[in-house]
Amino acid sequence: MDRGRLEAFSDGVFAVAITLLALSLAVAGPGHGSLAHLLAHRWPAFVAYVISFFTVGIIWVNHHALLSNVVAVDRVLLFLNLVLLLFVVMIPFSTGTVADYLSPGGFDARVAVALYGAVLAGMSVGFASMFEWSLHGGHTKVQLPRDQWWAARRRFAAGGLVYLVIIGLAFASAPVAFALSGVVALYYVFERTPAIRAATDSDSDLSGY
Repeated sequence: MDRGRLEAFSDGVFAVAITLLALSLAVAGPGHGSLAHLLAHRWPAFVAYVISFFTVGIIWVNHHALLSNVVAVDRVLLFLNLVLLLFVVMIPFSTGTVADYLSPGGFDARVAVALYGAVLAGMSVGFASMFEWSLHGGHTKVQLPRDQWWAARRRFAAGGLVYLVIIGLAFASAPVAFALSGVVALYYVFERTPAIRAATDSDSDLSGY
C-alpha cells in the first residue's frame, strides 16, 4: 500500500475522533437552572475534553513524524496501525464517560477513570508497537542508532506504564488518577523520543523548512 493512503485514512480517523470529543461538552438547556451553574457542574467534561484533545493531538503529531520516516508500508504495519486507531476512536467514548461520572463520585467514577486509563494504555501499546516495527528491517529512511533503542523504548514505555498506574490509582482516588492523565499529556507535548526527533528533523529537511 502507498504510504499516503495509510496516512490519509489515519488522518481521517484522527479528525473524526478529535471532533467527537466535543459531544461530551453538552449541557442541559433552559429550565434546568442557571447557565453558570450548569457549566460549573460540567467541569469534568471540559477538563476531560482538554486532556483528550491534546492526547489525540500528540499521537497524531507523532504518528505523522513516524510515518514520514517510513520507506514502505507492509501488511504488519497496516494491522499495527489499525490497533492504534482502534483505541483512538474509543477515546471520545471514554472521555464522555468520565465527563458524566467523575463529578458524582463513588464507585462509578472510579470505574470511569479506570476505563479512561485502559483506553489510553491500549493506545500507547498500539503506537509503541508501530515504533518497534520501525526499528527493524530497514523500514525507515533515517535509522535510529542501535545504542539509542532502549532509551527510546523507555520513553515510549513511560507513558504506557503511567496509564497502568492510572487504572489502579483510579480505585483509590478517581480525581487524582484523572489528573495524572493530564500530566502525561503535558509531558508528551514537550518530550520527543530520539526516533521521533530524528524523523521530524528529517521530514523538515526534506520539506525545506
